[in-house]
Amino acid sequence: MSKILVIAPHPDDEVLGCGGTIKKYVESGDEVYLCIITKPRVPDWSEEYIASKQKEIEASNKALGFKETFFLDLPALRLDTIAQKDLNDQLIKICEKLKPQILYIPFFGDINHDHQIVSRAGLVAARPKPGSLVKKIFAYEVLSETEWNMPRDSVFVPNYYEDISGFVDAKKEAMACYKSELKEYPHPRSLEGIEILAKKRGIEAGLEYAEAFMLIREINK
Repeated sequence: MSKILVIAPHPDDEVLGCGGTIKKYVESGDEVYLCIITKPRVPDWSEEYIASKQKEIEASNKALGFKETFFLDLPALRLDTIAQKDLNDQLIKICEKLKPQILYIPFFGDINHDHQIVSRAGLVAARPKPGSLVKKIFAYEVLSETEWNMPRDSVFVPNYYEDISGFVDAKKEAMACYKSELKEYPHPRSLEGIEILAKKRGIEAGLEYAEAFMLIREINK
């Protein structure tokens, strides 16, 4: 049995980035944990929106089967107002508590600044110090975040594919819980967009459906 920690800057990033992989781990008997970094706050969002968002998170988490979810409740879309060290320290504490072997973080080149900050913090928390149990770090892609940045040094180039042919419906079910985040096709953040990307990544690997990742580091002892 493995312990896996998925770090999501915002609720729904975990589903878009690796929802099928998460469900696959859970069905295999592994323990999967989620850390959601930010929370919407008034006045940028209404009290009603914030309350409904929490219900969406609970429904989506139940659909995927997370063992536990950690909330840091930092301000959404305002992580640049938080000291990087403070975020690093909070993630370090969670990693020290859980001792995960596998870590999933957002891609460092996403257009969303929160994603970039969280990606760096995840790498800091998983530094390969003596005694660290983190053996694999994956960066995941997020529709309408990863592909929308400038194609220079921020291109997502996958080198690892997870077969989710039996789990793409579970991924879509979990995303459907996030009604406030879903868009109409042809917006990429739609149920059709999710399936199209899974098919594209599957084709790249000779599979029906897949999720693609950048393997940042693997340590084999």
